[in-house]
Formats: sequence, C-alpha cells, structure tokens
Amino acid sequence: MGKVIASAAMSVDGFVADIHDAVGPLFDWYGNGDVEVTGADPDRVFRTTEATAGYLRAHWANIGAAVIGRRLFDLTNGWNGRPAIGDHVFVVTHEAPAGWPFTGAPFTFVTGGLASAITQARAFAGSRDVALTAGNLTGQALAAGLVDELSVSLVPVVFGSGVRFVGDYAGPPVLLDNPQVVQGDRVTHLHYRVSKRG
Repeated sequence: MGKVIASAAMSVDGFVADIHDAVGPLFDWYGNGDVEVTGADPDRVFRTTEATAGYLRAHWANIGAAVIGRRLFDLTNGWNGRPAIGDHVFVVTHEAPAGWPFTGAPFTFVTGGLASAITQARAFAGSRDVALTAGNLTGQALAAGLVDELSVSLVPVVFGSGVRFVGDYAGPPVLLDNPQVVQGDRVTHLHYRVSKRG
C-alpha cells in the first residue's frame, strides 16, 4: 500500500496561505525556470529549475489520489473537474456541492470524515501514494496517526499570520526523520518521513 503524504509550499514561519487564502509569493517558483513540468492535468504547465522539476516528477509520478478539504475545493472550483495531481480527488465535506457542473469528473465528496476519505483514497490508489492538502486536514491526520510523510516546499518569505501547514494542530510532538533536501531557485524542497510520535 502507498503512503499518505501531506504537502504544500510554505513560508519560513509555517504558513501555506495568508489570512485571505492568497498564496502570494509561495507559488513563484512554479514559474521561475525553463524546464516544463506537468501533473495530472497536461494543460497546467509549470516552468521550474531542473532540480525542482526532478523533485516534482519523482513525487507526482506516484500519486494515485488526493484528499482535500471543502475550503480548497471551493477556492479552486475543483480545478474545473481536472485533478491537479493524481487520478482522483476525495473531498472532505459536510455536504456535496449543489450544481457543480463537472458531474462526471473524478471527484468523490466524502461526508463521513477525514479518516473515511483517506481510507477511500488509499483503496483507490492501491500501491501508489495519496496526497493530502496542508492545513486543518493535515493537523487532524497527524493527530490520528494517518500521515506517513511530509513534503514541504519552503519559500523564503515571512507571512506573520495566515493558514498554518498543520492547521490548528495542538497534539503531542510528531518526530520526523532527517529530510531529503532539494535546492531550487527561491524554494527548498524538504521531504520528511514521519518517524514516531513523541
């Protein structure tokens, strides 16, 4: 079975978006190089450095499914029915959206909670990995022991406030192994394996 990997671009003070859900310079590195990279949507082309492209290709190639929250779904309109990475998206929500026009898209709206969404995503992905969006979902998944790895694309900016990578997590310390480190341009990719709970 694959791994559950929580991932996001993050400021050095731990935020994945500002208080208005804007990412500001956190995504600038997706367009500051000359190497083309795509995820699941071939029309969404990024241009990064060679180092970043190699990291993304290796990471994204094994993603079978993604688990996101309703907030991200609403902010992106579910990427117009085309998953950013992986073949299927499982959306944790209290209620499926009414009138979303992409009814045949590979999206499942899970009203049974985060654990159910991760279980369904892992079953779909099989031996491939599951990507988990940062924020409150990652905090909840960490608290429940459901995260295997963290993928942090650290951007040299300080936000001061906003949406934290681990949301409102206030549980015990979670120890991580030493990271794999890939240095890009205006971003440092840090990939950690969850070692044990403190």
